[in-house]
Amino acid sequence: MNNLYEKLLEYGKSDYYPFHMPGHKRNVKMDMLPYQIDITEIDGFDNLHEPEEIIAEELEKARELYGTRKSYFTVNGSTCGNLTAICALTVKNEKILVARNTHKSVYNSIYLNELRPVYVFPEFLEEYGISGQIKPEKIEEKLKENPDIKTVVITSPTYEGIVSDIEKIAEIVHDRGGYLIVDEAHGAHFFLSDKINPRLFPESAVKYADIVIQSLHKTLPSFTQTAVIHVCSDRVDIDRVERYLRIFESSSPSYVLMSSIANCYRILETRGCELIREYIDNLNRFYSETRKLKNIQVIEINGRFFDRSKIVISGRKKNIKGSYIYNTLRDKYHLQLEMCSGDYALAMTSVMDTKEGFDRLSQALKEIDAMVCDCDETCKITRVQQRLIEPVIKKKICEVMNLGKEKVELFKAKGKISAEYLYLYPPGIPLLTPGELITKELLEVVELYRKSGLTVHGMADNDKYLYVIE
Repeated sequence: MNNLYEKLLEYGKSDYYPFHMPGHKRNVKMDMLPYQIDITEIDGFDNLHEPEEIIAEELEKARELYGTRKSYFTVNGSTCGNLTAICALTVKNEKILVARNTHKSVYNSIYLNELRPVYVFPEFLEEYGISGQIKPEKIEEKLKENPDIKTVVITSPTYEGIVSDIEKIAEIVHDRGGYLIVDEAHGAHFFLSDKINPRLFPESAVKYADIVIQSLHKTLPSFTQTAVIHVCSDRVDIDRVERYLRIFESSSPSYVLMSSIANCYRILETRGCELIREYIDNLNRFYSETRKLKNIQVIEINGRFFDRSKIVISGRKKNIKGSYIYNTLRDKYHLQLEMCSGDYALAMTSVMDTKEGFDRLSQALKEIDAMVCDCDETCKITRVQQRLIEPVIKKKICEVMNLGKEKVELFKAKGKISAEYLYLYPPGIPLLTPGELITKELLEVVELYRKSGLTVHGMADNDKYLYVIE
């Protein structure tokens, strides 16, 4: 049996095309081996935690590129950025306004800093079966109800490319003297269109928010785990940000990963205009071709709040499972997508994707579109009206983590307090977090989702049990 390294080499030589992260798409030519440049903080190569020389120069290039106050590399991904930002802008036991569909690192930040979350839900786009924007009026409503909230955290864009009105949300938050943190992990490429046409991609949150976190590896030519934290306003205490960075960032940051970030920016500086023009041409041609599909659909949402680089392939017209689309593309056409869920599948693209890759995908979708007419019931999903339930918070997450827990049958859990997370896919919003009351309404919704074929993550032993506080 091959070891992991050998298996990766074998896969890299195959004809499987990567419509998934990382954004380099195995399409960056570099005449080097990682072992040749894998060093530690030796003389002449600076220190990420106290940059004064070459790393300081690279950070300054990033700051100038995005037009921020300060920018920091992280080799621990956007997870490190979210932990750093939230801990730097909050103090223990205070309230925080959080979009319910944020990354788990945000919930871990709430746990670590013993915060009291107030949640705001995204709208649900029933036509497409995905989560939509966080509406500015919802933010304003929650802040009026909770005038003691100082920090707001939202995710924009979502996994599926939906972008919230960050300019308006920032105005609302700042008018009340608060901070806005935006997890823009999936939007590191937004600034690229400024080189040609600002309307090609949505605006980056760096123009409006206080701290923005971006994952370079998701949509740009950089190695997995590479990310950037942008401090965008004078309201932020830089010393606190750097203090928490030293806590959450590895004390032995990888020079391989840091050099990947530097090389990513070099590629964009020298070839950015060329790459973005080719990329937009490829996307335009792909969307034009796939508008002819009859049974499945490539989602297009007009306006400045949708990122066209996220290709959402929906089976909603004919109630086709996302897993059927995903598995068929992988097994029959050797096109590896990012993920599938419910009645859609997601292809992630970047400036490093090729015309050949886009053409393979559009041709495969045309063939699948013709095939789904003959699908049997195993390919189909029962559509249900999704309901977003306002949580009843009984304890802080940090309190629950230190208590004993027990496993109970799902429908004997009514009235108990959850000791775990329960997620629905789609749209990726927690149905439960630790410390929340398990209600009759919640259990009815969970059962409805399970019967319809949607995936509910978090339950133990084949979806039969929940962990609750003893």
